[in-house]
Amino acid sequence: MKVMPASEFSLKREVEYGSPEQNEAVQRIIEEVRQDGDAALRRFAQQFDGVNVGDLRVSSAEIEAAYQQVDEDFLTAIREASVNIRRFHEKQMRTSWMDLQGDGSILGQVIRPLRRVGLYVPGGKAAYPSSVLMNAIPAQVAGVPEIVMVTPPATAGVEGIDPHILVAAAEAGVKEIYRVGGAQAVAALAYGTESIPAADKIVGPGNIYVALAKRYVFGAVDIDSIAGPSEIVVLADGSADPAYVAADLLSQAEHDEMASAILITPSEDLANAVRTEVELQLQALPRREIAAQSIRDYGAILTVSSLEEGVDAVNRLAPEHLEILVADPFQYLSRIENAGAVFLGPYSSEPVGDYFAGPNHVLPTNGTARFSSPLNVDDFLKKSSVIYYSKEALLRDGEKIMTLARHEGLEAHARAIEIRLEKEGNRNGQ
Repeated sequence: MKVMPASEFSLKREVEYGSPEQNEAVQRIIEEVRQDGDAALRRFAQQFDGVNVGDLRVSSAEIEAAYQQVDEDFLTAIREASVNIRRFHEKQMRTSWMDLQGDGSILGQVIRPLRRVGLYVPGGKAAYPSSVLMNAIPAQVAGVPEIVMVTPPATAGVEGIDPHILVAAAEAGVKEIYRVGGAQAVAALAYGTESIPAADKIVGPGNIYVALAKRYVFGAVDIDSIAGPSEIVVLADGSADPAYVAADLLSQAEHDEMASAILITPSEDLANAVRTEVELQLQALPRREIAAQSIRDYGAILTVSSLEEGVDAVNRLAPEHLEILVADPFQYLSRIENAGAVFLGPYSSEPVGDYFAGPNHVLPTNGTARFSSPLNVDDFLKKSSVIYYSKEALLRDGEKIMTLARHEGLEAHARAIEIRLEKEGNRNGQ
């Protein structure tokens, strides 16, 4: 890992807008799905996955059979994780409210869940049951009545879906599942087909084609985000264990070649020890080639004169994951302005949050923690303002409302108030 002063470092990664060819391919796929519906989904399943799809929808029998294909340890872990995730997100739930004014007016806000949410789950070589839980459970807590999942077949030429994905979906309360992936699945969720009704929002990670498709359909439906490569920053002092730091950096580096893993420390001894540990631990990783390229291209050890300077560097980077491995981590928590998730102390390793603790692991990337938040229950709720103005309030405020409307050149707005004042005989104090 390269070592440099934090003041000289800048994490520069191109935002994935895709090549012109990729964008053109995504637009073509989406338009074909809009025009041909299920027939297009089957064509693309054959073209991209090598699968002749019969029923697009996964049957209840397939979901039941999946339980026989996973071991008890997995089932126990996924159930306990589900409980933790649900408990955490239940604390985020909001309620509608009404405020009765002294003049009889009522102002308020009605909060309702979205009607239908589509969850995209990667398939093929990647299978992430934890992401199923993280996307589905907040929607369920919010009260979304229809949660639908789309995911491609597990392997080319086979209609089946990874049983761990199906079990995770069932444990999260998802019963409507379709064997379709890629940009075509996003198009189906956005616009609907004969078999798949359109959704109001699409959430979940995917490859570049899925990301481009989500961006393309945004506006017709809502989306969660366009996720970038994974990131971790570890802010550590000399008290940190170099083996822990190295292991946590590599836990993100193994995601993909563009993931970034950064240590920020005022301790030169720790910096040197971590660099040695990273090289040592890399050798034993099954995904060492991916992790090594990530460390080489986007990893760094940044030296600072003090932890205060380190905090400034953290806020500048606005990382997806931040670990604070210092003698008194809570002392620095209030100073962190930009981070998707903050892990405090040596036993709060980042995978604790990825899989089990309860907070959501769908986090802002590419510095967007400056203005955005982890996926949460609010993402599946919509709010309507409620206004009940009493006669007394309108008579009192009518002239001021008309003044503002006419100042903006909107005479019909003003007259909608004026006609009421005149009918009540109270224009100009009459």
